[in-house]
Amino acid sequence: MWETFRHLASVGITWEDDDIKDQCREQGRKVRKHMVGRLCDSEEGSQCGENISLLANLSLNKKTTRAKPWGCSACGRVFTHHSLQKTHIRCHTEHKTYDYQTYGEKPYKCKECGKAFTYLTLLQPHARTHTGEKPYECKQCNKAFTYSSSLRVHERIHTGEKPYKCEKCSKAFTYSSSLRVHERIHTGEKRYKCEQCSKAFTYSSYLQIHERMHTGEKPYECKKCSKAFTCSSYLQIHRRIHTGEKPYECKKCSKAFTCSNYLQRHERIHTGKKPYECKKCSKAFSSSGSLQRHERTHTGGKPYKCEKCGKAFTLSRYLQRHGRIHTGEKPYECKKCNISFTFSSYYQRHERTHTGEKAYKCEKCGKAFTCSSYLQRHGRTHTGEKPYKCQKCGKTFTCSSSLKIHERSHTGEKPFECKICGKAFSYRASLSKHERTHTGEKPFECKKCGKAFTSSSYLQIHERTHTAEKPCECKICNKVFTASSSLRVHERSHSGEKAS
Repeated sequence: MWETFRHLASVGITWEDDDIKDQCREQGRKVRKHMVGRLCDSEEGSQCGENISLLANLSLNKKTTRAKPWGCSACGRVFTHHSLQKTHIRCHTEHKTYDYQTYGEKPYKCKECGKAFTYLTLLQPHARTHTGEKPYECKQCNKAFTYSSSLRVHERIHTGEKPYKCEKCSKAFTYSSSLRVHERIHTGEKRYKCEQCSKAFTYSSYLQIHERMHTGEKPYECKKCSKAFTCSSYLQIHRRIHTGEKPYECKKCSKAFTCSNYLQRHERIHTGKKPYECKKCSKAFSSSGSLQRHERTHTGGKPYKCEKCGKAFTLSRYLQRHGRIHTGEKPYECKKCNISFTFSSYYQRHERTHTGEKAYKCEKCGKAFTCSSYLQRHGRTHTGEKPYKCQKCGKTFTCSSSLKIHERSHTGEKPFECKICGKAFSYRASLSKHERTHTGEKPFECKKCGKAFTSSSYLQIHERTHTAEKPCECKICNKVFTASSSLRVHERSHSGEKAS
């Protein structure tokens, strides 16, 4: 009966009846006892002596075990669990069994690239890199992955899980690689050095990206607008301008961002955190870029110079941004009204004219603003702070843009030129206003009487005719005017200066 059981098991038939199993086990014990007894009595058995006696004792005293109902049809071997049977069957279906594989041998070779693997189970997922197959899909965002491990790591973005914790500062990370990168902040280790400028980096990948600044290489190109980048992560962030994707959302105000760095910077508005401190004057900043800009106020260094107009900049990205003034490039287009912008900050600011969003609020007077720089500038009206000083005349300003505009009064610089008539202007706004004299465009309309104007400032002056507001007052005779230009003309009557 036991032989019958083994035979049926060998062709894949299994049992769930415990009585049958018990009968088979009992029969097996009787057969083994009988065979051992016969062997001990035989001539061959007497030659083996103690060994056969030991075998008999082991056989008779062996603890009863569970039956092995899952059998292999190829060799008749039986197993206690179905999973063990499945693993064993691979010994016959694969080229070599795991049991007899030589250590270090890689018999499973990829037909596409020739890469070899120790096990077939490692070759199979590798093959997907060639076929493009991504069988593991995220249930939350439908993003697909080649490997199940990649999916598990990705899912942490949704769950917020950060299992890798720094032992020194307790900062937690989603990926082990991110923790390793972070740990070098504490050790200060920078083993990768640039041969051209001697700048050192924590990782070889950072060095490779840096070296492209010297070579000018930009291997990552956007398929939509052909803009090229030094590293793939910059391209990924850039693509979101076209798709409108903003996967990083602020938990406090729900504002969304294209990259995690922008979100981190934004969150400091809520927390008031300023982790970047100047070593010379101890002034603190919310972003590293702000600190770098500030540090150059001590050194006066502006190493990046424009070849067209000679203007110098503290950072290379400022030079790149400035270059668009000369080329006329406007890569940021509003999907609602199709207006294009030279800079992403202008585009983001413009978007808020559609949404009406004013996320930045003054704690002193409650006035709200569309961007943080406007709030910072406004804050100085309360503090009286004017940190930007003209080196030629000593005049101070609340914001850097006002200082730049003022400096043109000394240099006579007029970088904004009309493409139609060639007339040049000191300010971009002046050029825009002038261009409307050619086009006849009057986009600023009075809501009360419907009269239209070429600039917002003209509209504001006009609106005072309805409100009777006269905010411009003469300091000598207290006479008031609706426009500053009218006040200037009046002031000449006191000085005796003739109007030109």
